[in-house]
Amino acid sequence: MHHFGETRSRSEPDHALLTADTFVRAPLPGMQKCMAIVHAAPVLGAGFTQYTAEFESGGVLGPVQAQRFVFVLDGEVRVEIAGEKHVLAKDGYSYLPVGLPHRVEALVASRAAVIEKPYFPLEGVPSPLAFLGDERAVPAQPLMGDDGLEVRTLLPADAAFDMAVNTMTYDPGATLPMVEIHVMEHGMLMLEGGGIYRLGEKWYPVTAGDFIWMGPYCPQWFGALGKTKSRYLIYKDWNRHPLG
Repeated sequence: MHHFGETRSRSEPDHALLTADTFVRAPLPGMQKCMAIVHAAPVLGAGFTQYTAEFESGGVLGPVQAQRFVFVLDGEVRVEIAGEKHVLAKDGYSYLPVGLPHRVEALVASRAAVIEKPYFPLEGVPSPLAFLGDERAVPAQPLMGDDGLEVRTLLPADAAFDMAVNTMTYDPGATLPMVEIHVMEHGMLMLEGGGIYRLGEKWYPVTAGDFIWMGPYCPQWFGALGKTKSRYLIYKDWNRHPLG
């Protein structure tokens, strides 16, 4: 129910906050028994596309001419690569390089965060291979020595990858140690908890299920609130010179 057109969602030139009350679902080409909530796309100003895929049992993603990262939010998803089948449960993920034939199918009703981005090769560096993992098995590292803020790096930190995807987990009251302003852009999906996000010169309450796009050089800062941990999935472009 709408209350006189009010929403926490916002769209600004260098950032956007999208909340569940404004989500619109539609299938993307090739999807079967699946709907997409597209959070970020080039028409917004982003250099990538990110969406939440909502699968019925047996639902599949369509093909894409880009690299693809899939992070399971709920349910079970099977990823088939070169005839080998891998089952990903909640917090499992897969990196699928551009041009790799694959199939992503839900075994039960499921949700997954999907990030798709053109791949920019680096001269002399081989393109990355397919990669699967489980966020819960990734060692946590404190951010800048703060044990109240843990980072889990989901993709190998080598030059083959032109994107990074991490989770960040905050103890109640933990904050980023600085206001960040940088050339990379972000796509951020709040997985648990909530707090206050500064984007540009504005401050927004955020909670689980919210999505944020942060453009290059958008001032950004987060502080966790509440009595439970806060955790989000965050994408950035990196490992490439700004001149291309």
